[in-house]
Amino acid sequence: MPHLGRRLGAITAALAMSVTTGALTSPASAHQKHWADNVEKIPTATGYGGAVSTVDLDASAAALEILRKGGNAVDAAVAAAATLGVTEPYSAGIGGGGYFVYYDAKREKVYTLDGRETAPEAMPRDAFLKPGTNEAYEFKKQATSGMSVGVPGTPATWERALERWGKKDLAKVLEPAIEVAEKGFVVDETFRLQTLENKERFLPFEATRKLFLPGPNNDAPAVGSVFKNKDLAETYRLLAREGMDEFYDEGLAKEIATTVRKAPSSTDPKVPVPGPAGVMTEEDLDDYEVLDQDPTHVNYRGYDVYGMAPSSSGGTTVGEALNILETFDLPALKADRAKVLHHYLEATALAFADRGKYVGDPAYVKVPTKALLDPVFGKERACEISPLRAATKPVPAGDVRNYDGVCPVTPAALGDAADTENINTTNLTVSDRWGNVVEYTLTIEQTGGSGITVPGRGFILNNELTDFSPVYNPTDPNRIEPGKRPRSSMSPTIVLKDGEPFLALGSPGGSTIITTVLQTLINRIDLGMSIDEALAAPRATQRNTANVTAEQAFIDAPYGQALKSQYGHTFTAAGQPGTSAAEIGAATAIEFLPGGRTVAAAEPVRRGGGSALVVKPSR
Repeated sequence: MPHLGRRLGAITAALAMSVTTGALTSPASAHQKHWADNVEKIPTATGYGGAVSTVDLDASAAALEILRKGGNAVDAAVAAAATLGVTEPYSAGIGGGGYFVYYDAKREKVYTLDGRETAPEAMPRDAFLKPGTNEAYEFKKQATSGMSVGVPGTPATWERALERWGKKDLAKVLEPAIEVAEKGFVVDETFRLQTLENKERFLPFEATRKLFLPGPNNDAPAVGSVFKNKDLAETYRLLAREGMDEFYDEGLAKEIATTVRKAPSSTDPKVPVPGPAGVMTEEDLDDYEVLDQDPTHVNYRGYDVYGMAPSSSGGTTVGEALNILETFDLPALKADRAKVLHHYLEATALAFADRGKYVGDPAYVKVPTKALLDPVFGKERACEISPLRAATKPVPAGDVRNYDGVCPVTPAALGDAADTENINTTNLTVSDRWGNVVEYTLTIEQTGGSGITVPGRGFILNNELTDFSPVYNPTDPNRIEPGKRPRSSMSPTIVLKDGEPFLALGSPGGSTIITTVLQTLINRIDLGMSIDEALAAPRATQRNTANVTAEQAFIDAPYGQALKSQYGHTFTAAGQPGTSAAEIGAATAIEFLPGGRTVAAAEPVRRGGGSALVVKPSR
């Protein structure tokens, strides 16, 4: 999550900022200490020469520093991600994983990296079940355990991205993050609240307790205090010197595996936390590989939409929903926003039904990606949408073996569609002066991950293995298996128009990532909103459940009321007002305008608001 008022740790090595407009005015020395104290982060910036949007001012500044020093979008994205590991340690870091989408301007091609975590080879089928039963532990106990920790993929993703497409080496791109970790950032209410919310989970783990609960009676850092993470600074220095072999094949690998196996644990269901001991070994780390793979692709109203293929379900589910919606002339209906949103909600329910039945790690499950993204299949699924009334949920999956695009259709059976993902992740969007673009979503899963910090290393390990279905079912594509990547909803997306970048976007939010990305695309393309309006608009998410989960502003809006009264949709508020749970997603985006201009856009309000910056602002 972003942190308002955090300015002490923000990097200004590349530039200075205008106090009145937020515009970048001139480059500064490479080691200038901090941003001006009276500069606030801004959610939208327009200009030239490269752009960045993240949830955090420090991370955006780190990316911009690298761009101003001649780095490209890949270099800047890794710099921003590393800085988020400092300032957003409960959402991201080298203890986690993610998905990296890259548009190469020279080759005019989109590439992706699957850096999802993997299950250890000794991962048992009953990992999250109460002993002797077929009943899962409470989620908090599952999540706060060595058993929940997957082999991290983030360091390998950085290494592979820089190796394939970067201009700078790892040591250079880690410099901004090391500076922020060493000098610290100012603690705000959000950081303190997140820490206190995790206090019960953090207390069993000594290294976590010492780092994040350092106050009297294990209190969280006080608002206004400076939080430094010198252990993480030294870890980054180690990786800068030795490379990622240190993480996967040498001393740090041994420390990670030992920490996972020997962390405090309990199999007593009556003990809230921690949960079962982990089974990760050094060999599991040594065997890890980030995967180069082709993106998913659909064409939507003349726009080429590229995303992540499985193990993520983001690309297939967003793509299928767009194919369904392509059948309807939504731009002609934009005067009736409720009608457009009715089709959006119904399409996502259908796509989520197919996600649950068919999508898992393709190394272990035969995923019908081609069929799911076939426009003919999408046209046939669109037969299930009534233009006048919401269908009863859950809806059954489509039959990927037998479809012809003709109505009516015979549906397949319901799939195993339980939502196992948590809401906290982070996302960043970067472009450079050469026209390259990165969309990158990374996570340690739940806020606070597993709660386990590697002693002396300053980073929390993920709890991604809770994204598997906890109860083993041999027909479930997301069943637990050794070495497998759990299904994800991360949906980093790059959109081209006539072969050139038009829009890049992504979001955190567990399975609501898919609907956040999709709704933003509908807002921009079909409803004609500007990209900043499309991000700011109230959100709703239909994931094939009886009720639509929505932000209160969506429910209260005239179109929300019409969706209830005219179309029969029923709503559940996303969370209590004033809490982060009341918000859906925290998107970042860059739109590409004629003449080489870009608009970087972040959330204006959600999660405290994001930070958008450009290298050369428009005047």
